[in-house]
Amino acid sequence: MMLNLLTEGLVIAGACVLIASLVPVGHIIAQLPSGPVRRRWYALTGFITLFIVGYISYAVFFWNHSGNWHDLIVPGVFFFGAGFVWLTATLSLQTATDVRRVTILEHESINDPVIGIYNRRYLDLRLEKECTRATRYMLPLSVLLVDIDHFKRINDTYGHQVGDLVLSYLGKLLLQAIRDSDIAARYGGDEMLIISPNTTIYFAGSFAERLRQHVETHELVLTNNPNTPREIRITVSIGVASLSQETTNCQRLIHNADEALYRAKQEGRNRIVIHGINVHKATPPDG
Repeated sequence: MMLNLLTEGLVIAGACVLIASLVPVGHIIAQLPSGPVRRRWYALTGFITLFIVGYISYAVFFWNHSGNWHDLIVPGVFFFGAGFVWLTATLSLQTATDVRRVTILEHESINDPVIGIYNRRYLDLRLEKECTRATRYMLPLSVLLVDIDHFKRINDTYGHQVGDLVLSYLGKLLLQAIRDSDIAARYGGDEMLIISPNTTIYFAGSFAERLRQHVETHELVLTNNPNTPREIRITVSIGVASLSQETTNCQRLIHNADEALYRAKQEGRNRIVIHGINVHKATPPDG
């Protein structure tokens, strides 16, 4: 009698452990996007369900079945096998949760929460790396320093919340315009820097002009009041600089881009200025 109870108890306990393992598996599936990996976890759920049915069938079939002590081997394997499935499922869930948490923290540590592009910390590290690479292999490297025209006026007129929306909006426009190899980051305030590896000063100037036009031809629609939506058009001034024989380090590169940006603002805004080149592209002053 004691042997029968122990045999059936191991099988039933194993079935309960398998049922419990479906909980972490369900949490994993809920975190996964649609695709082959999610389908495989669904398949695993199906296998676990079949095992549960098999455990219960075994317990019913051998209910009150008299046997010897060696008959405990199969129920014991069932029980520890179920424990292995439960442990694997819980470890998989914990690993997925930890990886997701680390990914979020890593994303937050290098991205600006307002604009949605890289932050200054990541910018400094990446710019130093790109400058070192360009200098070592004698590759061109250009930067574009972008500044919103009359941003203070936007904050004073609409408030800082709208100012943040404008910054976020510009960040989206930059990400739409840049290449996959470019890096857009917040430099400070309403200034943003674009690093363009393998790009000469002339190509960077053409890219800057396309970017200026891209921003100018779009508008931000504020829908706080559906009856009277407001439209905000912004323009940008852009300073362009590149590594050269005279400019061989990051600090000088940024300084040159800042000088070019200052000229663009002094000469009427909504234009680009290329450092070291007298001819620069510009448009009539617009706000």
